[in-house]
Amino acid sequence: MLLPVIAGVDGSAESMAAAEWAAREAVRRERPLHLVHAWNWHPRQTDGELANAAQRHLAQRSLRQAEERVRGACPGVQVYDEQVEGPATPALLDAAERADLLVPGSRGLSGFTGFLVGSVALGVVAKATRPVVLVRAGEEPEDEHRPAADGSASTLTGYRDVVLGLDAGDACGEVIEFAFEAALLRRARLRVVHAWRPPSAISLGPGDIALLDDPQRGEEWQGFLATLLQVWRDKYPDVEVVECVPKDKASTAMVRAASGAALLVVGHRLTDRPSSPRTGPVTHAAIHHVGCPVAVVPHG
Repeated sequence: MLLPVIAGVDGSAESMAAAEWAAREAVRRERPLHLVHAWNWHPRQTDGELANAAQRHLAQRSLRQAEERVRGACPGVQVYDEQVEGPATPALLDAAERADLLVPGSRGLSGFTGFLVGSVALGVVAKATRPVVLVRAGEEPEDEHRPAADGSASTLTGYRDVVLGLDAGDACGEVIEFAFEAALLRRARLRVVHAWRPPSAISLGPGDIALLDDPQRGEEWQGFLATLLQVWRDKYPDVEVVECVPKDKASTAMVRAASGAALLVVGHRLTDRPSSPRTGPVTHAAIHHVGCPVAVVPHG
């Protein structure tokens, strides 16, 4: 059986938007959609049974609302739902192990200036071993597409770019492949961005200072990135690829590049301390300041 796209549902507007985005992605990937609601069991409370019954009822209502929304938006999607007991973060992390990708809708997310990430979403992003996609509240199908000729929003036009934020000096195949697949599924252009900064005098060795001026450094990075991506161009000949090597701070370049994109893809290196809910500076900037959906792809 194909691994499903899993959406975390908690009844919030953010989770409804995430579920609908997950349904569209499930259709694109030709996979089933699995809606999951996690609720806490209260074994020691005197009114524990009443509390548990109330939570089960609320969970079922949230799942029913989400299912109605995704069926209305994507009538052909194969969808099933599940209630799970326990804290939301470990429950969603466990679900992610059985997922093609996870979309954790959460009340901790906001759609005004990017993501104000709550503890659940942050914990999932930091520890998941499968790709996680964060979707802001208010995300609509038209947001993934280019405007119509008259400037109006439309779902009949082509997709906006998929943007891949890449550290060319530490490139990871899982992250690159995810971005190429996402672009292929959308028939979208893939814009690969590697930001670079001039080396300081302290970091250069004897005789290295001023070997290259900034334009030459940019050309060197452009050539290096093109060579790095050639094997992926050969594997995905139908994907149009554009390489961008801005002279900028990586996190700043990613936020700028994601403006007007259908999807931003960034990598997250899994640390040797899985109990620490931390992300790198680029991932941190993406999930806090980017408006489009953000795919965080873990790698070793």
